Amino acid sequence: QVQLVESGGGLVQAGESLRLSCVASASILSLNVMGWYRQAPGQQRELVATITNRGGTSYRDPVKGRFTISRDNAKNTVYLQMTSLKPEDTAVYLCNAVREKVYWGQGTQVTVSS
Repeated sequence: QVQLVESGGGLVQAGESLRLSCVASASILSLNVMGWYRQAPGQQRELVATITNRGGTSYRDPVKGRFTISRDNAKNTVYLQMTSLKPEDTAVYLCNAVREKVYWGQGTQVTVSS
């Protein structure tokens, strides 16, 4: 079992930045892939960014150039640095990890006002 705890969400204005953190209860080197998803009210959950245990990253097109996913293996933490935030980035952001099965955190709310 792997527990994931997100933090760092909040209310910001358009153009501002936030950094989300996801702390895992296990060594993140043992997790094949970790990622950030988001879900806005009435919308389907969508993938935002992923990072593999070898450091490879991928991003959803709307966030490319604005969001950066990174990891600190010593802290078992994955980050999502979000810059130039837009109102359409408003959502609950959830951390995800894959190791034989899929694990989810409870999410952190990000609200971007115009």
